[in-house]
Amino acid sequence: MPIPSHQPALPFRHPHLSTIYPTLFRRVPLVAYERERITTPDGDFLDVDWSRVGSARAALVIHGLEGDSHRAYMQGMVRALNRRGWDVAALNLRGCSGTPNRKLRFYHSGATEDVETAVAHLRELSYRALALVGFSLGGNLVLKYLGERGTAVPSAVQAAVALSVPVDLLGCADALERPGNVVYRWRFLRQLRTKVEAKAAQFPDGISTAAFAHIRSLRDFDEHYTAPIHGFADATDYYTRASSLPLLPSIAVPTLLVNAANDPFLSGSCYPETIAARHAALTLSTPRYGGHVGFVETNPAGDYWSETTAGLFLQQVLNRAPVSVARP
Repeated sequence: MPIPSHQPALPFRHPHLSTIYPTLFRRVPLVAYERERITTPDGDFLDVDWSRVGSARAALVIHGLEGDSHRAYMQGMVRALNRRGWDVAALNLRGCSGTPNRKLRFYHSGATEDVETAVAHLRELSYRALALVGFSLGGNLVLKYLGERGTAVPSAVQAAVALSVPVDLLGCADALERPGNVVYRWRFLRQLRTKVEAKAAQFPDGISTAAFAHIRSLRDFDEHYTAPIHGFADATDYYTRASSLPLLPSIAVPTLLVNAANDPFLSGSCYPETIAARHAALTLSTPRYGGHVGFVETNPAGDYWSETTAGLFLQQVLNRAPVSVARP
C-alpha cells in the first residue's frame, strides 16, 4: 500500500495558512500524560510525557523549535499512534518541559546525545519494537541520530518518521530571512529571548541578555547564544555540524522523511531526492502542499494527514510491507 497523497481543501494549499492555522486554531483533546524524569549522563534531566495503551511497542515523539509535548501537533500524533496500538513517549527537550534544566546548556538541532539517552531508557523498559517520530528540529535530531549510528542503531529501533525537517540548517537560516517569514522569525526570537532571560537569572555569571540588542535573526541568535554555549565556533560551524543532510546516506533503519514542497521554512537543499532515489532505507515524500508542520487534512477520527501517514508507514514497516509514495 502506498503512502497516500496529500489533498487539502483549497484554503490550506496556501503555505502560510497551512502553517499558522494548526497553531492558532487546532483543538486536540488533551492527552492524559504521565510524566517521567530521566537523568542524563551529564547530571541534567529530560522530562518524558507518557501516553500508554499497554502495548509491547513504543514510539518516541520529539517536538520542534520552542515546542513541547502539549503542542497540538504533538498531541495529535500521540493520539493517532495510541489508536494504532503504540505506547507513546513525548520527549520534552532540555528546558522545554516547563521546568528549567539544571545546566547552562539547553537544546539544539544537533544534540543527539539526548535522543540516545531517551532511546536507551525505552530499551530498558523491554519494548519489543521502538519507533522514532520527529517534527522540524526534532526531525533533524531523529535523522542525525540514525545517520550517526548507521548499522549500530539498537535493533529495537525499527522505524522512523521525520516531518518538516530542516536537514540543511545553513540553507534554512537563509530561507527564514525571506520577507514572507518575518512573523515566524520574530515569534521565535521572542520565545528564545524569554528562555535566555530565564537562563541569565539562573546563571548570571554564564550568560547575559546584552547580545539581544544586536539580534535580528535566528542566525544572530545562534551566533551569540547557541554556538558558544554548546561548543561551536560560530553559527556556521553549528549549522554545518548539526545538519542531518550529510548523514542521510548512513541511515540503516526504514525512515520516512516528509517535507512539503511549499514549506516556507525550508531551502531547496532540504529535498534530498538524489539521496533518497538510491537509498534502501530512506523514503522521501514531498507533497505539493502542507506548509511547515501543517498538513491540514483530517480523517474521520480527526487525525491530520501527517498523523495518518506516520501511523501507516510505521505499520507497513512492522508488517514488512513494501512502501511507496503516491504522487498527486
